[in-house]
This record gives sequence, C-alpha cells and structure tokens, in this order.
Amino acid sequence: MSQSRRIAVVAGIFVVLQIGLALAAPLVAPYDPLAQDIVARMKGPSLAHWLGTDHLGRDILSRILYGYRTALIACGIAVGLALVIGGSLGLLAAFYRGWWDRIIMRAMDILFAFPVMLLAIGIIAMLGPRTESAAIAIAVVYVPIFARLIRGPAMVLVESDFIAGIRSIGATDLRIMLRHILPNLASVILVQSSLLLSAAILVEASLSFLGLGTQPPTPSLGLMLAEGRNFVLLSPWNAIFAGLGILLLSLGFNLLGDALRDELDPRLRGQS
Repeated sequence: MSQSRRIAVVAGIFVVLQIGLALAAPLVAPYDPLAQDIVARMKGPSLAHWLGTDHLGRDILSRILYGYRTALIACGIAVGLALVIGGSLGLLAAFYRGWWDRIIMRAMDILFAFPVMLLAIGIIAMLGPRTESAAIAIAVVYVPIFARLIRGPAMVLVESDFIAGIRSIGATDLRIMLRHILPNLASVILVQSSLLLSAAILVEASLSFLGLGTQPPTPSLGLMLAEGRNFVLLSPWNAIFAGLGILLLSLGFNLLGDALRDELDPRLRGQS
C-alpha cells in the first residue's frame, strides 16, 4: 500500500469517527448541552465532566459534540450548494463557450475580487446572523472556486475525440454533460470538496466567533471559543478544547483531501 493510500485510509477513519460522534451526539453526550449547573461552573476536567464546564456550568464535552453537528451540517450544506451552483456554471461555460463563458467567468471574477470574510460578512449583514445565513454566505464565497475548478478540465473533455463521437450519434447536450463529462471530473470534485470542507469549518467558526453565525444557546465551536476567551485566566478549558475541536475537525478533512489528491492524480501517484 502506497504512503498516500495509507494516509487516505487513516484520514478517512479519522473523519468518519468525528462524523459518527457528531451524528451520535444525543446518544454519547454525557449531558444536555444546554443544561446549566451554576454550582459547577468553570470546573476543570474531572470524572463528572471529562473536559470541564464553562462559565454557565454547561458540560464542555457535550457542547463540543453538538458543536461538531452544527459545523458539519452548516459546512456540508454550504459546500454542497457551492458545488451544485458553481459546478453547473463552470460546466455550462466550458460546454457552450462564447458569451456563456465570458458572462459566467466575469461574474465569478467579481466574486473573487472580494476577500472571503468581507464577502461573507456582507451577505450575513443582509440575511441576519444565524447558522443558515453563515451556510449561504460560505456557499456564495465558494461558488467561483468550483466554477473555475470544473471549467478547466471540462473544456479539455469537450474538445476530446470521444465527446465528438458521442455528438455524432445524436446525444443531447444534457446527456453529454451529465453522463460523459461530469463522471470524468469526479476525482477533481471529490478532492476539492474535501479541502473546501476543511476551509469552510474555519470560516464558519470564525463567523460564529464574531457573533455572525450560530447564535446562543445553540452549541457552536466558534461561539464556545468566543465565550471561553472572556474567562481564559480563570478557566481556560472551554477555549482550549473548543479550539482543539476546530483544529481536529478541519485537520481531518484537510489530510483526507491532500491524500486523495496524491492518490487520484496520475502525475503525483508515482511520487508517493
């Protein structure tokens, strides 16, 4: 087994484990993430609370598990929307060329001109601060990335001989795009989706940290980090473990994306 494949397997297990913990949060979380115990507030790790408690006496481990759910749902929806919209635009631009290509790609250039966080904050300012707004903002930010990602290799495929042969037997444009071009882009889409999920987790945490994403009392890793910084000298556990949760969640998808790229890219496969 090559090194890249071993890394992909380990990263995949790590990601699946975290997703499993998030999905099973109601079953494995030791406490209600919203339950407050003022008597036990700002306690360190113990047998009763493995990762300690926050300033309201809420169990940190339980809130991190539910925070994983919030982050994965928001970022999964965001990347999925960006993939569908951006990928469709990129595919149309590559297939029809001409004015389609010019209009779509110039629109993507306009979105690219804005800094990621500035564009996301502007969208949330119009929609209002909540988890759904953060997901939409991240999706809009990532649409041009997927559009450009799909357009490049799709243009090569459109000009290939096998697509010309399929056209000659009367296949419709939609069938060509969905049955013959899109499947050949699966590896590129898979790798980029994994890498963008890693980045989206950081963006979502940043927006929640600024108070523009998930709102209290809903558990969110970024929100926990923001709450914990106010008490970092008295009880640093909330900030430490929330930050560690963000790190591990993002790291898992990043490692998976890198390993998949090394494994699926023919130019890199022989170097592993």
